[in-house]
Amino acid sequence: MELLEGKMRETLSSQNVFTKLERIARLAKEKRSVPLTTLAHHIDIEWLREAYQRTRKDGATGVDGQTAQEYAAKLDENLADLLNRAKSGDGYRAPPVRRVHIPKGDGQKTRPIGIPTFEDKVLQRAVVMVLEAVYEQEFYACSYGFRPGRSAHQALQTLWEQAMKMGGGWVLEADIESFFDSVDHTKLREILHRRVRDGVLLRLIGKWLKAGVLEAGNVRHPEAGTPQGGVISPLLANVYLHEVLDEWFEHQVRPRLSGRTCLVRYADDFVILFEREDDARRVMDVLPKRFGKYGLRLHSQKTRLVQFRRPSASSHDEDGPGTFNLLGFTHFWAKSRKGHWVVKRKTMSARFSRALRDIATWCRMHRHLPIREQHAALSRKLRGHDAYYGITGNSHMLAALREWAHRIWKKWLARRSNRPWTWDRMVRVLAVFPLPPARAMHSALSRSKAIA
Repeated sequence: MELLEGKMRETLSSQNVFTKLERIARLAKEKRSVPLTTLAHHIDIEWLREAYQRTRKDGATGVDGQTAQEYAAKLDENLADLLNRAKSGDGYRAPPVRRVHIPKGDGQKTRPIGIPTFEDKVLQRAVVMVLEAVYEQEFYACSYGFRPGRSAHQALQTLWEQAMKMGGGWVLEADIESFFDSVDHTKLREILHRRVRDGVLLRLIGKWLKAGVLEAGNVRHPEAGTPQGGVISPLLANVYLHEVLDEWFEHQVRPRLSGRTCLVRYADDFVILFEREDDARRVMDVLPKRFGKYGLRLHSQKTRLVQFRRPSASSHDEDGPGTFNLLGFTHFWAKSRKGHWVVKRKTMSARFSRALRDIATWCRMHRHLPIREQHAALSRKLRGHDAYYGITGNSHMLAALREWAHRIWKKWLARRSNRPWTWDRMVRVLAVFPLPPARAMHSALSRSKAIA
């Protein structure tokens, strides 16, 4: 009975928060050119409880070592204390963010990830909920990363559709150097201040920007950037790049172009497709200056212009159309089963290699587990890979991953004993414990039959 009553209270609380979110969104839409000054009053105990529900409970711990389970032991008491400190001004101090490094796609370089405390994650989520309701009325359709109801596959689908309609063209493939470490705090505050002037929210964001980074036992205070991995970082990144790129491209660049164009951005990853080469080269020339104005730099080696026109019988280009990468996929022109030129996507070689390394490392570390348990874990890994990379036209790469997974699994099973582990023996194992077949889970053609 108590459990049922608790569930009912949670449902009513969520409904109240949803009503408040709708009210904020409606206000932001009605007052598009007016800074909003009263937003923080929406954050109350119900709001924090909803933020707690939306916060991941299985993440790594921050500098205080407190887990989600420990925080939940006195949830109401902790949330009330957090609310009081957050709104009192001087009562809340943002703790340093614990920084760790994870391998990048090439397996050699690493990417820094910031890990806030669990309590900080809850408070950041509460602020994100407010700001999201405001800025969703501002963001353009070209932006897909870390937005409600939008995904990387939708970004890929939009790019595919536009490339097919335009017959390709010229693609500006860009890479921002260390974006999350380069965001200019002063300019970010200026951008936020144009739309949000609530003192409580701006003060909290300022504290998170100034919070130190704990790394190798030392705390340092960067003058730029937002710790990657923080709950609020993706939203701040979208707000910043909305000003730097999206709005500039929509209002200043697009009207000056002669041909069709399409911008697709997912967080700090973006490409721009142009119908005409002269348009592409003009934007390529001014883009570094635009980003430099906001303290950002484009990687000179990874930012390039790619000719991506649909091949034709009269084409004399021996090298054929170029390729480009976005969101883990290499895009290229190839013939369909009916003999038509279509844009296809396959897993980037770096991502494919990373998946193989992950499988090999897991098999090496767990080779002494029972085969049944190994099979279950490898099956989950392959299904997880398919959940993202299983798109139309990528079946051969999914199948190749299975083939290599068989070889890797056999190699580490052979290390379990001195008995020879032949392929005949491996085939017998696979007959009992087959790995799941490759599956394309995201179809481009089902949504765009007319284009195909």
